[in-house]
Amino acid sequence: MIRNAMRRGALTIALALAPVATKAETLADALASAYTHSGLLQQNRALLRAADEDVAVAVAALRPIVSWSSSFSRDFGYSYSATTGAGTGFQDDSASFSIVAELLLYDFGASRLQVDAAKEAVLATREGLVVIEQQVLLRAVVAYVGVRSASETVSLRQNNLRLVQQELRAARDRFEVGEVTRTDVSLAEARLAASRANLAAAEGDLLRAIEEYRAAVGSGPDNLVAVTRLPDVERNEDAAKAIAVRTHPSMRQAQYQVSTADINLRRAEAAVKPQVSLSGRVTKSGDFNSGDYSNTGSVSVDFGGPIYRGGQLSALERQAKARADAARSNLHVVQLGVAQDVGTALATLRVANASIEATERQIRAARVAFQGVREEATLGQRTTLDVLTAEQDLLDAEVAYTAAVADRTIAAYQVLSAMGLMTAKHLGLNVQLYDPAEYYRLIRNAPVKSLQGDKLDRVLRRIGD
Repeated sequence: MIRNAMRRGALTIALALAPVATKAETLADALASAYTHSGLLQQNRALLRAADEDVAVAVAALRPIVSWSSSFSRDFGYSYSATTGAGTGFQDDSASFSIVAELLLYDFGASRLQVDAAKEAVLATREGLVVIEQQVLLRAVVAYVGVRSASETVSLRQNNLRLVQQELRAARDRFEVGEVTRTDVSLAEARLAASRANLAAAEGDLLRAIEEYRAAVGSGPDNLVAVTRLPDVERNEDAAKAIAVRTHPSMRQAQYQVSTADINLRRAEAAVKPQVSLSGRVTKSGDFNSGDYSNTGSVSVDFGGPIYRGGQLSALERQAKARADAARSNLHVVQLGVAQDVGTALATLRVANASIEATERQIRAARVAFQGVREEATLGQRTTLDVLTAEQDLLDAEVAYTAAVADRTIAAYQVLSAMGLMTAKHLGLNVQLYDPAEYYRLIRNAPVKSLQGDKLDRVLRRIGD
């Protein structure tokens, strides 16, 4: 039963890794695929384009607003005279058409400040998109390394299972000739059962790693090539933190959010001041029954402002001040977090390097010990338990080495991410880089759809919308 389960697990893994024979896939390939096919990136690119449109909406408030209205009316009724005893009915049809134009002349900069706030929000959203890009690419690295590490662990467990099976056969043969006791055979049988359980667990880990890879990269893993070259990272902690504080997208996003909050505070202060606007109206009306018609027009300059709104404007100003204070506090928090992430990533990298050196020495010593104990056991100088223990020590060292290599690779890219350099551009990925400003350049001045509609359509088709 156990053997059948093992066969089913092995078959499942073989099917999951079916594309292995087709081609080799590097980490750069996986990162390029994640960048190209990430639904999370596409979602946030769309949100950025929505933020771009906020600029166009704000710009539109500075321009004339032209609207039209029309109406058709029918008056009808019936009148009766008691004197004459006669009644008459009446009906009168009329229609009118008006064009109204309004233009804000001056509002103490409130509308212009709204444009500036929208622009700062766009810049903050762009940096947020870079943050998401870093998360997507780092997840792809972790998934890639996870599949590699899980595959190597499965291979180690399979080799261990074969060795334990050999030891069990040897123990049974020696038991038949009276060289060992029944206890030695039972120990070998117990170790075999444990090896099968550990192999099943490793195969489960591999299947989970494959599913995570599909989610992170957008496709199943091909023959994943070992990562032989790590990215160049700044090893000096102070220098790395200085770079991160200066260039990390989370820092720049928080800075733009501070600017946005400051501008919104100025907008709230300007909202209590008066506005000057210009308006004009042209109306044509006519009576269908009489044929009479009239053309009228008016032009006016309006000057006014709020006097009392129940404390609303004061509350909005205080709210804007509180949000500006919160944005500054958030900038401080983000700075501390970025510096901490750099320190943590570098510490993890140093630990992984030390673990690799230690486990390499451990593997060499454990391999020599295992070979020696195995030879001594054939001479009757060691027990089966000694052999199994030495073999387990070697396996543990090899598994630890595999984990340390994986940790080192992930830690190196975590350092890049903590410094704000985990981007497709910095990594030199073979992809079509997304230009966050391309859409903005087309709509920042709030063009009429008919003027630039074709250009906008081409851009949207190219980016997948």
